[in-house]
This record gives sequence, structure tokens and C-alpha cells, in this order.
Amino acid sequence: MIEKELITYSDENTLLEGLYVSQTTEKPPLVILCHAWRGRDSFIDQKAEWIAGLGYRAFALDLYGKGVLGQNPQENAKLKKPFLDDRKFLQRRLLAGYKKALELSNTNIVVLGFGFGGVAALDLARSGVPLKGAISVYGHFEEPNYPSKIQSKILLLHGYNDPVAPLKELYEFEKRLSEQKVDFQTHLFGKAYHAFATPGASGPGIAYDEVSAKRAMKQIELFLSEILTPIDPKD
Repeated sequence: MIEKELITYSDENTLLEGLYVSQTTEKPPLVILCHAWRGRDSFIDQKAEWIAGLGYRAFALDLYGKGVLGQNPQENAKLKKPFLDDRKFLQRRLLAGYKKALELSNTNIVVLGFGFGGVAALDLARSGVPLKGAISVYGHFEEPNYPSKIQSKILLLHGYNDPVAPLKELYEFEKRLSEQKVDFQTHLFGKAYHAFATPGASGPGIAYDEVSAKRAMKQIELFLSEILTPIDPKD
């Protein structure tokens, strides 16, 4: 039986609320989930439940603050802007969540993010904390203004037609990963645009694609099985 618990934690004076999901009394491993530009919403919470259903523990971080959710694209953009303008601020907020995650598990941790959450997932890996892997799904790849210290394996899942984070940006990031001798893999989905795994997503260069979404989830499942050992809830 899957159990869910809302967990509060803080970053300086900001109260945050993450969702912890598990179906086992055993401790490791754990997947940290980073939400997209709207905030910690039902989409990322459902992904946390899916992760738990695979036999892992899941902790969906809150980057904006307890109860903070954008109501339209303009609000969403305003919410994420301070973090993209100051990546050290984003890193600090991520490390607050990572510290809480360590109380729930051990260092057998993977981070997974969608869109803005993909930026967050990669930035947590760049911080150099011990991670088994980091997964970006239609994320962005701009380098932060601090040295990258990636130690984990990287999985990039991206739409070939994504104009928000175009292929040129992806290729430049792959080149940097190769130069740093990072173990990475990329899967491009030929008919996919930005936000291809988000049901109902639509707009210029943005579209949900069910087939690509299912393929991406399979790649995530395969990647996790390679680097983590799921726990059978009957054990």
C-alpha cells in the first residue's frame, strides 16, 4: 500500500512543503522529484506516486514555498525567474530539499525533474552532492555561474522539436559533459515538442505527446533499474 506524507522544511525564512511517498518500511533508495515552472502540483505528485509504485521511495521537492502555485503562464514565468537569474539561489533551495531527503534515505538518491525541474535536477547534480543519477525531461541546459561538479550518471530525455531548449543548446551541454568525462545518455523523441509528457500542455512549441511520454517513462524506469535496486514491498 502506498503511503503519502506532506513534509515541511525550510530554506532560511521560506517554509517549504514536499510530498513523501513510499510503499515500503525499508529505507533506501529514494528519488527526488523537481517540479516544473508552476510549482509542486498534482503532476509532480502523481509522478512521485508512480516512482513509489516502481519500488522506490519518492520525495517531491517544493522550490517556491508552501502552497505557492502559478495560475497562468505569466505567473509561472514570474515564479521561476529569480531562480534562473540567480542559480546559486536555486542551488541553495535545492540543497535544503536534499538535506531533508537525506533524513528519509541515504546516499542512494536520484534526482528527476521536468522543464524548470530539469534545470533544478541538473543543478543539484552540478553541486557535487552524492547522487546515483540525475534525469532531465525537457529541461534547459544553460550553465550556471559556478563550477560544475557532476559526479552522477545523467539521463537527458528531450523533444527533437523543442524550441524552448533547442537542440543546439542540448548539443553544447552534451559536449561539456563529454569533456568532463560524465557518464551520460540522451534520448530524443522525433515528434515531440516542449512539455511532451505533461497532459494538456499546449501553446507555441508546446504540446503533449502520449507516445513520447510513455517512451520517456520507460527510459526513466530502465535508468533507475540500472543504478538503483527497487524494494519489493512484500519483503
